[in-house]
Amino acid sequence: MSATRFLQLQKLARPVLAHRNKLANVSTQAYRLLNVRAQALSAARCFSSAAAEEKTGFHSIIRDSEKPVGASDKHEFQAETRMLLDIVARSLYSDKEVFVRELISNASDALEKFRYTIHTAGEGEKNFVDADRSLEIHIGTNKQDRLLTIQDTGIGMTKEELIANLGTIARSGSKHFMEQIKDKGASAENAQNIIGQFGVGFYSAFMVADRVDVYTKSSQQDSIGYKWSSDGSGNFEIQEAENVRVGTKIVIHLKTDCREFADEDRIREVIRKYSNFVGSPIYLNGKQANQIQPIWLMEPKEVNQDQHNEFYRFVGNTFDIPRFTLHYKTDVPLSIRALLYFPEGKPGLFEMSRDADIGVALYTRKVLIQSKTENLLPKWLRFVKGVVDSEDIPLNLSRELLQNSALIRKLRTVLTNRVLRFLHDRSVKEPENYDKFYKDYGLFLKEGIVTSQEPQEKEEIAKLLRFETSKQADKTVSLPEYCNQQQEGQTDIYYLAAPNRTLAEASPYYESLKKKGLEVLFCYEAYDELVLMQLGTFLGKNLVSVEKEMRRSDKTDQSEDQMIEGSLLKQQTDDLVSWIKQKLTGKVANVKTTTKLDSHPCVVTVEEMAAARHFIKTQSHNMSEENRYALLQPQLEINPKHPIIKKLHKLSSSDPELADLLAKQLFSNAMVGAGLVEDPRMLLTSMNELLEKVLDKH
Repeated sequence: MSATRFLQLQKLARPVLAHRNKLANVSTQAYRLLNVRAQALSAARCFSSAAAEEKTGFHSIIRDSEKPVGASDKHEFQAETRMLLDIVARSLYSDKEVFVRELISNASDALEKFRYTIHTAGEGEKNFVDADRSLEIHIGTNKQDRLLTIQDTGIGMTKEELIANLGTIARSGSKHFMEQIKDKGASAENAQNIIGQFGVGFYSAFMVADRVDVYTKSSQQDSIGYKWSSDGSGNFEIQEAENVRVGTKIVIHLKTDCREFADEDRIREVIRKYSNFVGSPIYLNGKQANQIQPIWLMEPKEVNQDQHNEFYRFVGNTFDIPRFTLHYKTDVPLSIRALLYFPEGKPGLFEMSRDADIGVALYTRKVLIQSKTENLLPKWLRFVKGVVDSEDIPLNLSRELLQNSALIRKLRTVLTNRVLRFLHDRSVKEPENYDKFYKDYGLFLKEGIVTSQEPQEKEEIAKLLRFETSKQADKTVSLPEYCNQQQEGQTDIYYLAAPNRTLAEASPYYESLKKKGLEVLFCYEAYDELVLMQLGTFLGKNLVSVEKEMRRSDKTDQSEDQMIEGSLLKQQTDDLVSWIKQKLTGKVANVKTTTKLDSHPCVVTVEEMAAARHFIKTQSHNMSEENRYALLQPQLEINPKHPIIKKLHKLSSSDPELADLLAKQLFSNAMVGAGLVEDPRMLLTSMNELLEKVLDKH
């Protein structure tokens, strides 16, 4: 091509090239505008998504975006570690569901470690990624693929930490973290919510998993993401991974027979049971699963009644409201945070049974250890519901059982004494409410006296008992009140068992004490006298049944050689006593006269009336009448000035047959009055014989 032709073509092309460049500039600007628009749309979508999450309450960070890259490093557990892994996965925990608790606790620890690290980092905060990020735990379930995912936004792990913490069983990263804090001489106050201590909780996942994958990325700047994977057979692999979020994500590939743990409702149930009070929010499939606050850790004055009502219904699994609330904390002699409720409703049949579980849950650092803790409170306080949280409680490796130690007994004593002191305060400050409580739950207090082995505890419980007395018909009194109003010089506390007040006031055993003006406790429940017999003493005074008082020798009685005004002569009395002994052979151990009766012809006394009555009701039906009397050894005490006794003396010589029937009937009546007859209907036959004999002459 000639130079002239080239110059012509170049001249013609200049406008085209200029136009093309202009078009290129426009395209670049358009691209930039489109890119900005795309970014704006993306931001708008994010904002819209965040707004939607806020509006709907849905929030999840779980994404299936992690991608392993490069070659993986294979590692083997040591032989003894492999054996321990097998024990952890198969034998350590009694219930498979606790693996969820353990993994949530680990996630909570990761959040607390990061929270503490940032709090103490100062200027070093710049060395961490997203230092102001939300600290959360997210759980996702995939029933179709049998997957359970637990992800936290906590401190994450480096490769070295991953190998150390997940490659060595019984090495607790949390415990090591706390030891580092102590070694530096720093305060652990802000890390007090860290739970882990044994280093075996993570491996509980292998109870339910065919394989466990862990994606983690340290919070430190420029950290690399990693994937840890193991089937629990003794090997694990570590591989670099892209798109790993800061924190730790655990993906559990569930065994076929454990697919229940890929069900949302099942996991929600486990969270509610064990981990509801973990300090950070737990999201299950985008919905927050732990919304009730651990109010037992709050200051009592900061908790209102509505919060108590809601929490009581949660821990008590009930629909009523608490009658009394005991909310307290102490660090001496043990660290205790307790919130105990006394139910408003009456006890049900299950609660009445001694087989019922104690209603108090045991927590350590807000994680449930036992929902029904047998050794925390005595069995007689099984109606109490609530929570006890203590950092001092020694646990076994699986964190399921309390170790048998003096510390547990001490904790039990401290809690029991605090409950007793609280109830005593309520009885003083709210007497009407306490009386209603006692009417419903007094039986449990009495059970405490019967079953307790500690004399001091028995006496503290006894202060809470209430009885009508011979001088108080319209209200009940406590044992301290009874003692305060005793007659001068009175050294005993007297009580009388009777079904109701009418029978108590008409009892032959009460007559002599009534004449002396002594106040007597009236026990209307069948077990009351057993309770007082078990109590034995109160404030240094003996508790004495009126029957036992009747049996005592009374120095103020008339001498046997003296004649009682209006009674049989001494010789007549001696003859009658001998005659009655002969007629009641095999039934009575002794017959004697007494001056303690006025309106009654006779009474029967035994050495321990309460125990005898209990025996008759529970065991005597398998014994013959002869053996029963031989065991009871009843003593018949007659009133020689009573008209029936006088008439009996005359009939013993004038009509022996009628006198025989009358003597036996008097004895039977006295046995009924003493409550020592299994079935009073058995007396009808002898009573009819007596009536028939009496009416012979008419």
